[in-house]
Amino acid sequence: MVLSAFKQLLFELDTLKFQLPNGQFVPAHFHITEVGNIKRSYIDCGGKQREENKINLQLWVASDTDHRLKPNDILKILQLAEKQLGYSNLELEVEYQQSTVGRYKLAFDGAVFQLINTQTACLAPDQCGISQEKPRVRLSASGVDCSPNSGCC
Repeated sequence: MVLSAFKQLLFELDTLKFQLPNGQFVPAHFHITEVGNIKRSYIDCGGKQREENKINLQLWVASDTDHRLKPNDILKILQLAEKQLGYSNLELEVEYQQSTVGRYKLAFDGAVFQLINTQTACLAPDQCGISQEKPRVRLSASGVDCSPNSGCC
């Protein structure tokens, strides 16, 4: 989700809920401890130079269980960060601490912000000698009888 979409949703909401991929919710008394412009330059395993530029929103939970951020509070935080950091309408990434710090993409299901797991991948599989996995085909679903005595093998 890009920043403008997130801000538009904040305008429309009365309360905030962030749900983790396992179905649990980030406790309602979360804080936003960081809004950052994360710029990353790197070379992939094929030698190609790449750049990534995202807005990072860090959620953190403390023991102050009466703390609640309203959508308008987050809008004010984002406006201050935009003014001081000068970033544009970039993809938003959320960090949240569990057993380790997780990085998540953000989606919205109509009521709740969904934290979506991010994945690593080889960006140059043709350069690394990684063979592409062939899709598995279930022969029984294709109408072919491949039972042990069918003679298909």
